[in-house]
Amino acid sequence: MTGVALERLTAARLADLPPAVAAPPYDPRELTTGVVHLGIGAFHRAHQAVLTQDAMAASGDARWGVLGVTQRSRGVVDQLVPQDGLYGVLTKGAGSSSLRVVGVHTGVAFPGEQTARVVAALAAPTTHVVTLTVTEKGYRIAAGGGLDVADADVAADLAAVADPAADASAARTPVGLLLRGLAARHRADAGPLTVVSCDNLASNGHVLARLVADALDHTGHDALRAWVEAAVRFPATMVDRIVPATTPAHHAEAEGLLGLRDAGLVVAEPFTQWVIEDAFAGPRPAWELAGATLTADVEPFERAKLRILNAVHSTLAYRGALRGLTTIADAVADPDLLAASRALVDEDVLPTLEAPPGVDLRAYRDQVLARMANPATGHTTRQVASDGSAKLPQRLLGTVRDRLAAGAVPHAAAGTLAAWIAYVRAVTGDGLVLDGRRVTLDDPRASALADAARGPVDGLADRFLALHDVLGDLSDSRELRDAVAAALRDLGVR
Repeated sequence: MTGVALERLTAARLADLPPAVAAPPYDPRELTTGVVHLGIGAFHRAHQAVLTQDAMAASGDARWGVLGVTQRSRGVVDQLVPQDGLYGVLTKGAGSSSLRVVGVHTGVAFPGEQTARVVAALAAPTTHVVTLTVTEKGYRIAAGGGLDVADADVAADLAAVADPAADASAARTPVGLLLRGLAARHRADAGPLTVVSCDNLASNGHVLARLVADALDHTGHDALRAWVEAAVRFPATMVDRIVPATTPAHHAEAEGLLGLRDAGLVVAEPFTQWVIEDAFAGPRPAWELAGATLTADVEPFERAKLRILNAVHSTLAYRGALRGLTTIADAVADPDLLAASRALVDEDVLPTLEAPPGVDLRAYRDQVLARMANPATGHTTRQVASDGSAKLPQRLLGTVRDRLAAGAVPHAAAGTLAAWIAYVRAVTGDGLVLDGRRVTLDDPRASALADAARGPVDGLADRFLALHDVLGDLSDSRELRDAVAAALRDLGVR
């Protein structure tokens, strides 16, 4: 297709799609808007939107079209509006590719220009669900875990909550936009609403509920607070799908399959998981017909993901980088690193977990390792190794605490901690080069980590475990210090 000016993907061209490209199994133009999604980035388009399309196809219920709302710019508006909300999902396996067209979005709005449109959709009686993928930063969470009401953008949005005339002014934050929509819904007596956070935050639904409560406490709108408590639900969720950045090569591949230009193309691995707390205030899409898991308790699924998938990701990143391996796929192909990852799960993680209903944790382990072997995900060891002081407390240290509490020394988990320490020492010392470029330490506590990495290898484990803001109560564990020191020797740290 090089040099050929291709037509844009639009609803008028759906009937002409090649047989190899899966089209929406209904006419997207006949959908009713029942969902408002805040944060219409690549992850939403490859995850919740796909499952919503499959749910509507399986149930025959067309009430669940989605108004997609951008977060910081109108870029997605420019991508999708000329395409009637349509876009492709290019699924890349280890040795195969497939393309499907998704058609669930009844519109795309940028709050910088169309806040009133979004507020009206949130207040519409036909809207029953709000979903969010706005990233942790987008929630504007203060240090103590509540809403940062001192943030100027949050303050501006909260000031507009009780003023219907302010709906024409641009909302600045996702939570502020949601509050303005809830206030309008309350005024319109439009019925209950379910707000579903799909961000990678532990207990995300409970976090969002607290932020909304903090906002209402700050504004002092007692009637609105009482209505939210009675009529709005915030179920927790766990989401998982790797969505690599879309490259020019991906666009070229998709154009070859589609025969059309698609400015909204997203790329994804074959695996998808969505676990949702079954605590809705009213109607919802039949997501379970699309493969989602509806459950009374998301926490066991979330814990398994953190302790298996995320901890193995970090293990491969640090150990792989120390061996000069550039990608996670390269790392998992190394027999020693694969064995270390399996040992972490089998020896230390699995004894700390209760399997969620219907889940075989050893099969899940194998599935995780197979996903990480997929080179199409594009994850680099450098990327995954970033922010270790923030990631490891969530991914690994709970396992360490549980094993120590059970009277066991977590040698495999100590090996991952040692690999992190060795990585920091290599990066901040003589230097570590990956793919021809010297690695810099990307971590919110980079200065303290660099200080701990300096000095003789004897005492290196002691200096890192003394970082109470990272290790917490584990700083006092002699068993862990000894295990980490032994693992550092095994890694040949000098």
